[in-house]
Amino acid sequence: MRILITAPYHEKGIEELEKQFGEVIYRSWKPNGRAYNETELMALLGTTGADALITEHDHVTAAVIAAHPDLRFIGVCRGTPSNVAVNAATEHGIPVFFTPARNAQAVAELFLSNVILLLRHTLPGIAWMKGRNWQAGAHDSYLHFKGNELAGKTIGMVGFGAIGQLIARLVQPFPCHIQFFDPYVKEHDKAFRNTSLEEVFSTSDIVSIHLPVTAETKGMIHGGLLKKMKKDAIFVNTARASVVKREDLLEALEARSIRGAILDVFDHEPPDELDYRIMDLPHVIATPHIAGATFEVEDHHVAIMNHALLQWYAHGNRQINGLANRELLTLHTL
Repeated sequence: MRILITAPYHEKGIEELEKQFGEVIYRSWKPNGRAYNETELMALLGTTGADALITEHDHVTAAVIAAHPDLRFIGVCRGTPSNVAVNAATEHGIPVFFTPARNAQAVAELFLSNVILLLRHTLPGIAWMKGRNWQAGAHDSYLHFKGNELAGKTIGMVGFGAIGQLIARLVQPFPCHIQFFDPYVKEHDKAFRNTSLEEVFSTSDIVSIHLPVTAETKGMIHGGLLKKMKKDAIFVNTARASVVKREDLLEALEARSIRGAILDVFDHEPPDELDYRIMDLPHVIATPHIAGATFEVEDHHVAIMNHALLQWYAHGNRQINGLANRELLTLHTL
């Protein structure tokens, strides 16, 4: 097998694939500063003669798959294979593997750091000090920037997959109380409370969104839910912007009906004026979609992808958690 890798991949991971599968051609998108587009990717697959692909952000469209229908597999080093025409791959009998939870630790750590920053008024405190406002003998800072501890807070998760569950385990010893809404989670640690969406919003001190974008979840978080939040509650979204109606979130923040928000995702990236209205508010901590941006995430996706490929091809294991088109198991002989 000849595998073209355009995702960032470390040397040890490449050596593991070469040992098991044969030739690996490494053409990371990073030196280009952007993903390969449809035309570039078709040309690269053609010139390298690759019969398998491991990608990250490249545009693996239906046209790319139609031009290379005999690919043995497509690997996607992302939490969801949203850049791949999965239905087209399924039609051609091509398994699509992805790397669920590759960024779980990174997102969980950013959640923790930014929630504490907001609770403790750390950023305005730093700005106050750099503004030369600290006067001799004054206790202004101690009084003005007194905040809250994370300990004792109730954190409500909307979506309780790998990231939500990791956050829950990390904050449990503070201690924090964890409750969640996720109709797809059937088994969970009984220390965490499964409840309704409405109760998550009405009884949590921190509401954190961990939803994928689907027809069901787009716009799922709306003003009716935000109005149920406590006045001193914090809203966190490190998942996807389109699951939240941003006009409703802006209204809640401008009205100060909630304490504040921590946002890593926006409807438009780069942001438009409405996005900037939200992020410019003093009680909003906004980061530029970097929750999953750690060097270690690349190590995680290599480990997850290589494990899935070895399980599938070397051990014949078809129960792969990271198989995107599971319907292949019934539609095709694999």
